[in-house]
Amino acid sequence: MTGPGIRERIRARALAEGFDAVGFCEARIAEAAKRDLAAFLAAGHHGDMGWLAANSDRRGDIAALWPEAGSAVVVAQNYGPAGDPLAALDRRDRGAVSVYAQGRDYHDVLKKKLRAVARWMHEALDCEVRLFVDTAPVMEKPLAQMSGIGWQGKHTNLVSRQFGSWLFLGEILTTLELTADAPEADRCGSCRRCLDICPTDAFPAPYRLDATRCISYLTIEHKGHIAQEFRAAIGNRIYGCDDCLAVCPWNKFARRAGEPRLFPRVELAAPRLAELAALDDASFRALFSGSAIKRLGRDRFVRNVMIAIGNSGEPALAGTAGAALGDASPLVRAMAVWALSRLVPGEAFARLRARHRSREADEAVRGEWDAG
Repeated sequence: MTGPGIRERIRARALAEGFDAVGFCEARIAEAAKRDLAAFLAAGHHGDMGWLAANSDRRGDIAALWPEAGSAVVVAQNYGPAGDPLAALDRRDRGAVSVYAQGRDYHDVLKKKLRAVARWMHEALDCEVRLFVDTAPVMEKPLAQMSGIGWQGKHTNLVSRQFGSWLFLGEILTTLELTADAPEADRCGSCRRCLDICPTDAFPAPYRLDATRCISYLTIEHKGHIAQEFRAAIGNRIYGCDDCLAVCPWNKFARRAGEPRLFPRVELAAPRLAELAALDDASFRALFSGSAIKRLGRDRFVRNVMIAIGNSGEPALAGTAGAALGDASPLVRAMAVWALSRLVPGEAFARLRARHRSREADEAVRGEWDAG
């Protein structure tokens, strides 16, 4: 087992690269985490995220991923917001973007720093290393809890005594045998604020998430039409949802992110729905260059914008929704129909139906006309 001097050198190097917390643990996944993953998949709570099921064996067994791994160095980057992350929900003509996606793509930010640490470890400590930032079947949150950085709260996200809910995670697996830190204890107690605030009742029980009901899943991972039962609850959330994170009492210890690349871009803090609805593929790619949102793709993103327009209560946005009836994407057209059904009077909507439904080729879009 490598002595504490090596650990402190690694910790100092990671902190010097700008990470906010560093922990060490064995390169293994706790049995409880494996059981939780199996139950999650068996219940079908992963929805469209087939990659979770496809890699479930390796996800629960680091030895299957890399047999030579001896220890994990877990790093965390604070992305805490400067203000109330839920304030944008009251600006109904604007879109609410999850805090984590308002700055530069965290994958890019963390990878650059992790590569520097991993390269130094390889050269200075004569060890083999592999690094991960949400890019391989590695269960990051259980490793973070084992390494003492935080614990998985009742909302299944990581909570930290020093940073509250706002941490990105990365890992370096190494052939070194490093002394592990003490794991962090669960400190949620009897609190259930994160469970009670969920707009779509996505938590069937504490520490259990049904992702198919989660707004973050629906607006980011779900590839098809969003079921009607969830649309009103989505409100103006056009990319992700921060509700369960934002209400955690441990956020009283949170602080604003110190990494400038994670600061929110002005155009993403509270973007106007009318402007977002007008994006074509080229302008979408330009606007979200360097952003995590870019991977969503224009069609799914504008689908979300149409839902937000339908929830806006702003009749002035009916023209914006009406313009989307001719969009090339049936995802966008369907939600434009739904938005119009909520923004225009019944007789006006009936006239629109008579004009457009018979010419609509997509069955799902025709169904929206009929439902409206």
